[in-house]
Amino acid sequence: MTVQDTPQLVHSLEARYYTDPVIFERERRGLLARTWQYAGHESQVRNTGDYFSFEIAGESLFCIRGRDGELRSFYNVCQHRAHQLVEGSGSTRVVVCPYHAWTYELSGQLRAGPNIKAVPGFDRGKVCLTGVRTEVFHGFIFVNLDDNAAPMDEWYPGVRKELAEYVPDIARLEPLEWVEIPEHCNWKVSVENYSECYHCSLNHPTFATGVIKPETYDIQPTARGYCLRHTTECQNVEAMTYEIDLAKPHAGEYRSFFLWPMFSFQVYPGNVLNTYHWRAHDADHCTVWRGWYTEGGWDSEVIRRLAIQDRATTVEEDIRLVESVHRGLKSRGYKPGPLVLDPACGLNSEHSIRTLQQWMREGVDA
Repeated sequence: MTVQDTPQLVHSLEARYYTDPVIFERERRGLLARTWQYAGHESQVRNTGDYFSFEIAGESLFCIRGRDGELRSFYNVCQHRAHQLVEGSGSTRVVVCPYHAWTYELSGQLRAGPNIKAVPGFDRGKVCLTGVRTEVFHGFIFVNLDDNAAPMDEWYPGVRKELAEYVPDIARLEPLEWVEIPEHCNWKVSVENYSECYHCSLNHPTFATGVIKPETYDIQPTARGYCLRHTTECQNVEAMTYEIDLAKPHAGEYRSFFLWPMFSFQVYPGNVLNTYHWRAHDADHCTVWRGWYTEGGWDSEVIRRLAIQDRATTVEEDIRLVESVHRGLKSRGYKPGPLVLDPACGLNSEHSIRTLQQWMREGVDA
């Protein structure tokens, strides 16, 4: 039985799923450590020895390009006395711990350490940094703390191929700019808001009248895996807030691929790639990063103007919405209401939220 066929009322999640610190800690140790999470972009680590650090599920990690050209990710901790190895980003010939100068190859293998030869039976060949599963998805680097996790193509079937069809030059794209958006809400509140357009016409007038045609908007889960696919047509060309070339394949369409739990590729009309990714800090705070991309990261007046428009409209509008929802979830007067599950799906249906909340329950209860 599909969500659309469900005959009985389906109520939204109880408030505790968003507000309880115990549930957040369960997610951090479980769900967020067992799912594919965005780390960075290949353009950050073009050359041998380039690295950047990042955090996933409360763990400090870093990604580095080896002498063999491979990208590897490691827990950011020395195997000697647990000092963190790197901060920020940079380039290095070897990884040197700031505490006692234990030195690691770019492959993670211990190379040397002061006076370690004096230790009877010490075998440096048995000491290596702890690696993390890493995949590159059209230049975007993802990691999973679960060594046994299925590959991304099994988590998100068909997305790699379809995304390449909608953004034919994706292999040449690099970040033009990032916008960091702190939100005073639970990460699931923000993700849910992103994953429905029931609120769009009322709350996002610029997006709804100058980018997309709301009456064509739909969100569907993939038949398998953990992806929500947003689809719609672009607004009439004369109403668009930026110029597009409709001669290109799929230029008149909008596609979004939300990869559970915290990343989304968006393809705006005109084959414009942009992304969202989330980081959860605690039960009450998260950060959203909004990314815009151009070929080689070269400046584009059209994309710059579009990014500025987006920040001033959709982004600011969503901050107010999600923070209000989070405050409301803490009210003793809130009793979860039924989701609007229209059998025809479409703009004014919350069937995508039904799927999303099912994944949320599974993530907590697993």
